[in-house]
Amino acid sequence: MQGSNWNIEAYRKRMNRRHAWIFLCFAALLLLSFIISMNTGFTRLSPIDTVRTLLGGGTDKENLVLFQFRLPRIVISILVGAGLALSGCIIQGVSRNALADPGLLGINAGAGLFVVLFVMAWGAKTAVTIFALPFLALAGAGGAAVLIYLLAYKKEEGISPLRLVLVGIAVQAGIGAAMTVLVLALDESQFDFIVLWQAGSIWGSNWKFVVALLPWLLLLVPYAMMKAPVLDTLHLGDEIAGGLGTKVESERRKLLAAAVALAASSVAVSGSISFVGLIAPHLARRLVGTGHRLLLPACALCGALLVSASDTIGRLIVQPDEIPVGIVVAVVGAPYFLYLLARSRR
Repeated sequence: MQGSNWNIEAYRKRMNRRHAWIFLCFAALLLLSFIISMNTGFTRLSPIDTVRTLLGGGTDKENLVLFQFRLPRIVISILVGAGLALSGCIIQGVSRNALADPGLLGINAGAGLFVVLFVMAWGAKTAVTIFALPFLALAGAGGAAVLIYLLAYKKEEGISPLRLVLVGIAVQAGIGAAMTVLVLALDESQFDFIVLWQAGSIWGSNWKFVVALLPWLLLLVPYAMMKAPVLDTLHLGDEIAGGLGTKVESERRKLLAAAVALAASSVAVSGSISFVGLIAPHLARRLVGTGHRLLLPACALCGALLVSASDTIGRLIVQPDEIPVGIVVAVVGAPYFLYLLARSRR
């Protein structure tokens, strides 16, 4: 018995060291992406120029480029990646569906519909737009999520993973068709804004967008971390979770609301970026396992790295133009989704 306990304790120590190294690698890669992104763009800043500007010795042009354009964009890409990854992880945990993602299920499309309606009424990039967009996106995403939940839920079976994906794709297609009709009525400036938003371009490159997004993450990320044990219980199935004393439907609704709010607030300032909520949880799950106490922070770091690196690549490969981050992520995400779909069928 003592030998068995010793083996279990040794295994735990090895796993703790392994997880610590994984988190350190994520943090190092994210820092590397941050540094490369500061030196990437139409206006060239060498690493020496960047360090000198950060230390207060830059010219007016260098200060403007680094502090007013690049740093806000980098911070937004990190926050958006973390928010979308956590949203996808929560949705996958609640629905027990490895293919669930806020972009694939129509939640992002619902947010986009309300953004289009607002832009038609008030115009784009006004001062009120910046702080109103997260609330409008939340209303649209929440409406889409409620519709998907009601259509996918059956009293006897709960939420079927396959039904959830099919209903989400159908709702996304319907909202996409409605948005196409609405976009035809926009003027040129409004049309350009919506096209960039739908492509997943991080169009907000000033600190106001950071201020608009940050309170949502400061509120929702700790809540998600606090609910890690509940997500572990729900992963066991509704009957077992109920037997362990979990209020299944109440907790599911709260967690879905948190996931929708995370996705809506993120895409409101970054555009409609899909697949982050699909890829990041899968990669993190392979590295740290299925326990949400470690999975949620690993997802946040993985999503932040994915969006930050994709934004840097999109600005680097076609200079002086850029490829929207949503397209760069989709190049990786679409084949990965097909691979997961084929594996789930087997």
